[in-house]
Amino acid sequence: MMQSFEDLELPSEMTEALSAEGFEEPTEFQRTAIPLLRRGNNLLGAVGPGAGTLLAYGTAILDKTEPQAGRPGALVLVPTTAGATGLADSLARIASATGHSVGAFGGAWLLPERCDVLFATPSDVKSAVDGSSLTLEGVQFLVVDGASAIETISGLDTLGALFEYVPAGAQRIILSQPVPESIRALVAQHVPKAIRIPPTPAIEGSTAKPPDRGELRYRITGEDKVDALAPLVSELLEDGARHVLLFCSSTDRAADVGDFLTLHGFMAGSPGDETAPIWLAVDALPARQALNESTSPAEVATVSLDCPADPDSMDRRHGAGGQATVMLLPREVPHFRDTARRTGYRVRPLPPPDSVVEDRISVIRDRLEEAATSGDLAPLYLVLEPLLERFSPQELAAAALALLIPQAPAGATVPQGTAARAEKATGTDGWTRLFVSIGEMEGVKPGDLLGALAGESGVDGSSFGKIEIRDTYSLVEVRPSEAEKVIKAVNGTSIRGRSARVDYDRGSSGAGKPGTSRAGNRGSARGSSHRQ
Repeated sequence: MMQSFEDLELPSEMTEALSAEGFEEPTEFQRTAIPLLRRGNNLLGAVGPGAGTLLAYGTAILDKTEPQAGRPGALVLVPTTAGATGLADSLARIASATGHSVGAFGGAWLLPERCDVLFATPSDVKSAVDGSSLTLEGVQFLVVDGASAIETISGLDTLGALFEYVPAGAQRIILSQPVPESIRALVAQHVPKAIRIPPTPAIEGSTAKPPDRGELRYRITGEDKVDALAPLVSELLEDGARHVLLFCSSTDRAADVGDFLTLHGFMAGSPGDETAPIWLAVDALPARQALNESTSPAEVATVSLDCPADPDSMDRRHGAGGQATVMLLPREVPHFRDTARRTGYRVRPLPPPDSVVEDRISVIRDRLEEAATSGDLAPLYLVLEPLLERFSPQELAAAALALLIPQAPAGATVPQGTAARAEKATGTDGWTRLFVSIGEMEGVKPGDLLGALAGESGVDGSSFGKIEIRDTYSLVEVRPSEAEKVIKAVNGTSIRGRSARVDYDRGSSGAGKPGTSRAGNRGSARGSSHRQ
């Protein structure tokens, strides 16, 4: 078995970049897929995010395409613009070592149509091609990352058309979990001689059923999983765990997590340290040994900060000890469920849903329960993913209920969320105040913020007013007629290397920090933008 990326014979500058990002050992999928892709094979991967998909095709693309050609050599199609930006951010850190440029439609990227690796939704690509701003003549790799989710969100018609746009000799990679009949038909039509990973069983259902290993809980979080750590750790310790064994993807990540937990009052140490309630681990095998040698292994709760990539990793981390929990991004849920099934775990969301529905709407409760237990919700997590950065799961669940519950009787007034927030954020001086989740701690200045907001939205700089830079966020005044445009354009893009959340200000108070500026007399800042 190949134990490192060096064993896969990747270029040294690439393996060094991977190591710097904390990627030392390839996942099960990467060990199989990378050699096949580097040999030029087409691929159907029955996997999803969490299996190591981005690095599997990303390393092959960076190894086999020449940089700085002035047009995309690789096109990666994804379900959402937020997903395109996130994946581009991740691959860009590796691509900097190989000299490739990476970009995405829908984010703060300079001339993405001229980059070496382009991430985008099928509809954005087709619009750009039809508008003659993008050419696909140089595409050597066509990747569809999340085919079943693309089908759910936007259908397969545009995706099918794009296969005809790229050169016939382009290498084609389809990743989908699950792989319904519609995706199999797409592959049969457009991806000749595709190798499937993992292979389909010779006889459907012939795979041996693994032994029952118990229950594995999961909690869906926002992009920064560390923010959700303190509440989860507190819950586990209050529920009777003596220690929480927390698995991280790298040593640097573990150090950052340890610092975060210490700031929140939790003492962290190495596995087996009886004086520390939190045990931080990267390598599962020595951590498992320390757990087994502890005075009470059943009172040690195990937590994975990142989704286990394969059954071996999942079993090493959670096969011993007490309560087991995995923290997941919405897009990782399908892979997590499949891996848990193959390992022998039953899965349960954390926390269990509370009964918030009264008897008068029991029908709606029953419909929700049926959809949650019998429907294929995996692609729909991607629809919610951008919203989870702005709202809690409880808020989104309540919003979904609001769509299902019959409307209020005639004559009743129901405030509209966006309109209500806009009205609240508009002051008597005629400006609307926006909240931006980037502040002094990120080193942002008023000019930086003005350039990013104006450049991304296309709103003239004269339409912006006072900019207040606080410790962890900023407040920006904008003309009411332009507020919604700024929110839609900038929300989720990168400013100073951080994904920015932009919304109407809900009433922040306190004096502004140094760095307050009035932008209205600065003239136009159109065209300015930030790129990570």
